[in-house]
Order: sequence, then structure tokens, then C-alpha cells
Amino acid sequence: MDITLVQALLIGLITALCFAGQLLGIYTNRVIVLSFFIGLVLGDVPTALMMGAIGELAFMGFGVGAGGTVPPNPMGPGVVGTIMAITLKNSGMTVETALALSYPFAVLFQLATTVVYTALSGTTANIKKAISEGNYTKFQILSNTTFMAFALVGFLIGFVSAISMSSLQAFVEAFPTWLIDGFTVAGGLLPAIGFGMIMSVMAKKEHLPYVLLGYALIAYLDLPVMGVAVIGAVFALIIYFQNGTREGNTTTNVEETYEDGI
Repeated sequence: MDITLVQALLIGLITALCFAGQLLGIYTNRVIVLSFFIGLVLGDVPTALMMGAIGELAFMGFGVGAGGTVPPNPMGPGVVGTIMAITLKNSGMTVETALALSYPFAVLFQLATTVVYTALSGTTANIKKAISEGNYTKFQILSNTTFMAFALVGFLIGFVSAISMSSLQAFVEAFPTWLIDGFTVAGGLLPAIGFGMIMSVMAKKEHLPYVLLGYALIAYLDLPVMGVAVIGAVFALIIYFQNGTREGNTTTNVEETYEDGI
């Protein structure tokens, strides 16, 4: 599948808006958001959403920075991974392989973020100077410099990624079959690793039975994800109402004790 110039421009604009939108805290740099819009542009929303889903699972864990570390940016799989999954689908490219191959671009997006922040690190001092001088036009321009820089960098990365897919296709097709199979296996493991990392932080020992139950329902009973979600909601409601009843009984006993004067 070839990407037209119009499609490349649209992908560049989408990447620009989503890359700059992360400054507003509206999570436009998530894989699922980028995949959906790029899927609309390229006319293959189902494949795009598959890429978005597997990308979100992977970045659920190792996309979160620990301590002073800076995690890779999920826009790599969201933009480059989705483009590869759609355009190279007829060449045997799977979403798992696209996820593994697009991970270096996640590092590239994070590197671009660091470069922009570093280049504009002196903007705050210039903004304060503009306010002290009463130059509010300069203040407004400088206040939006970071947003505009992110939009420009995002557009360039998205546009170049779109127009260079033919070269990337030739590069990928040069890989031997065993290497592509290896990338597919690695890409399939990434969501499990990401989910395992987040579980290692959030999971409690009293929650392990529910984790094992969900695994058994999918692995051995072939229950769809929606069915597992409904069963999980049932258990959550049971625990919620049980805790509410227990707290209500505790409150009643305290009030009765107070009224008895004991």
C-alpha cells in the first residue's frame, strides 16, 4: 500500500496536534488515539485499533517512568507502528511485529521531547523579562513557543515517517523469515511484560485469585474479553456492597455505644 502526499500531510498534522497536545495533559500522545486517526486516514481502522490496543497494553507498564528515568514515548508505535501495520499488512506484517519494530521510534520521540525542552529552557527568563518591560505581544509569542515547537517537530516526524514507508518496506522485506518471526514473538511478549510490570506495583496478594481466575477464563475456557470484564465487574460489585454493609454495621455499633454512654 502506497501513501499519497495528501495522506502524508494529514498524518503529519495529526502527529503535530497529538505531540503538542501532550503539553495540555489531554493524553493525545497515547497509542490508541494516534492509531485511530491514522487508521481513518489510511482507510483501515480495524488494523489500527488492533495496533492501538496492543500498544496500550505494552506501554501500560514500561511506558511509566520509575524514579528519575524517562520512559519511551508511545507515539512511536502510535504513528510509525500503525503505518507499518497497515501499509505492510499484505507483506506479512503483523501488529506484534510492527510494535517491536516501532519501539526505537518511541525512543526517538522521547529524544525529540528532551531536545525541544532543552532548546527552549531559557524561554521562562525571556517571558519574565517581557512582562517586566510591558511587552505583552512578545509575552504571548514566547508563552506559546514550546507548543508551536512541539507541533513543528511532530509534523516533521509524522510526515517523514509517512513518505519514507516505501524505503522501510524494502528494508523490512530484506529481513529473513526467521528474524521477522523473532520480532513477532518479541512484539507479542511486550504487552505481557508491560502488564506484568504494572501488576508488580499495583497487585496485592488478596487480588491474585482474581488474576488467576481471569487467566483461566481466557486460556482454558476461551471466554471473550468482554465476558471476562463482565465477570470482573460482578466480583467488584460484590466486594463493594460487602464492604459497604460492613462499614454500615460498624457505624451503627459506634452510635449505639455512644448513646448507651459506655
